Amino acid sequence: MSRGPQRPQRPSTLRIPRARGGRAQRAGYLLLAVCAAALYLAGEPLLPTARSLTFHFLALQVGVLLKGTCYLAEEIFHLQSRHRGSFWRALSACFPLPWHGPALLLCALACVALLDEDRQKLGLHLGLAALCQLLSLALGLHKPSAVEASEMSERSKQNVAHGLAWSYYVGYLKIVLPRLPKSMEEFSRANPSVLSCRGTWKLHILVPLSCDVCDDLEKADSNIQYLTDLTETTLTRAGTKNRVYKHSLYAIRDEDNKLWHCAVEYATPLQSLYAMSQDECAAFSREDRLEQAKLFYRSLEEILKGSKECAGTYRLIAYEEPAEAEPHFLSREILWHLRQQHCEEYPVQEENPPHTPSTALSSAELSLHISTSDLPQPLRSDGF
Repeated sequence: MSRGPQRPQRPSTLRIPRARGGRAQRAGYLLLAVCAAALYLAGEPLLPTARSLTFHFLALQVGVLLKGTCYLAEEIFHLQSRHRGSFWRALSACFPLPWHGPALLLCALACVALLDEDRQKLGLHLGLAALCQLLSLALGLHKPSAVEASEMSERSKQNVAHGLAWSYYVGYLKIVLPRLPKSMEEFSRANPSVLSCRGTWKLHILVPLSCDVCDDLEKADSNIQYLTDLTETTLTRAGTKNRVYKHSLYAIRDEDNKLWHCAVEYATPLQSLYAMSQDECAAFSREDRLEQAKLFYRSLEEILKGSKECAGTYRLIAYEEPAEAEPHFLSREILWHLRQQHCEEYPVQEENPPHTPSTALSSAELSLHISTSDLPQPLRSDGF
């Protein structure tokens, strides 16, 4: 039987990072269980073990208290500009968890109860603990690692990529994507042979992870040719009268000189990431740019998946350019997605399609019983 088009093979493989799971916390629980088991198997007396454990926990709480105090010494000079003139806001910002105070008090009382004859040395122990914590703060040993900083920014949705993705969606995609099917329909009516596959009636958004955005697609790849512009959308927005939004339609030539047509454009916020990496004032390295470009793609994908009004109107094309320049790399990436959409519209048929019961009766299933007698006869043929 005839089959639909075969699924094309992806020209390049991307590694877009997923959101971090709770493996680090689970690893902490596992190590906690291992340490507890080791202490139990060591056979140490319970009282000295509890005393040492309580004191070490007290030292940690003292470290948190001293660290918050150091930050508070800075924040009191920014009460009006950062905390609306409220000292309690600054205090809660420096000591974010409300149970630090009660935990510190309970640990101190536990130490007093467990030290017994060494109670006079409690002040010395606390002083040494405070000295060690302050020395650690002075040497910068409490600073979070690169992984911790990345996880905190991703979890709080406060990284550069997340803000750019939301700005791009709210300020542009949310406006133009719901109107795109109508523009495609109007163009297809006037040019029925150009956009023959409805599966490609989407805005194809290019997301190069290098953030290198070319303003002219025809110069980026000679197999990409500008065709025309779709119907313009005119809106009054943010004080600008009759602001114009439009999309360009391109013809993509494949290896067999066949033309594929689609609306395609770059994700413009990537230009901001690229400009930031070129400006020393931004303190934005190339590694930061690559990480933020991947997070931008992931954030934009999550935002668009949650948008009902934009469903089925876009196609994100993320790619990483090869080390050696290839003149037709970009057109091959776009063609892969266009062929993939053709496969989605024309699915591969099965060899043996399932039998569908007919609602009409066939002549073999229908048998008429004609009686030669004028008397009424039973409908059943078994004599009953």
